[in-house]
Amino acid sequence: MYKLLFFASIFTLMFTFAEAQEINKVDFKKMEQAEENAVPTEGPIMTFETKTVDYGTIEQHGEPLRKLAFTNTGTEPLVIKNARGSCGCTVPEWPKEPIMPGESGEIEIRYATNRLGKINKTVKLTTNEVGVAPHVLKVVGMINKPDTENVPSSEPSIIGGGK
Repeated sequence: MYKLLFFASIFTLMFTFAEAQEINKVDFKKMEQAEENAVPTEGPIMTFETKTVDYGTIEQHGEPLRKLAFTNTGTEPLVIKNARGSCGCTVPEWPKEPIMPGESGEIEIRYATNRLGKINKTVKLTTNEVGVAPHVLKVVGMINKPDTENVPSSEPSIIGGGK
């Protein structure tokens, strides 16, 4: 009899604990969504016209540098604490000095254009904005082999002679 009561109490406790955990998961998800949707009205605010750096379609070894502008639309100086590419082929540079309210700045992004194929990378920016998740910039494009038909050959030609 005691064993039956013991197992019944354990089962009841486990069920109650599982329900409490499920409620906490739901509440936590709601809190995360509310934080993501919250837009600060004071302090530094980093605003982009676009968060996509589009290389378009370029040839291999093409220009690796692209710039992305932003503005501090907040009420306090904006400091970019860190910028990190999703891999070593995407290297960001950012202003180290504070960006005052109303001022603009640029993030420079260099992609290793010696690679062929589709570009699909990200750059994550960490700032001093309060209650804002790091900004994620998308780096996209396509790198093709150079057009070798129009490149002059460095080999001597039989036609046209030579001495």
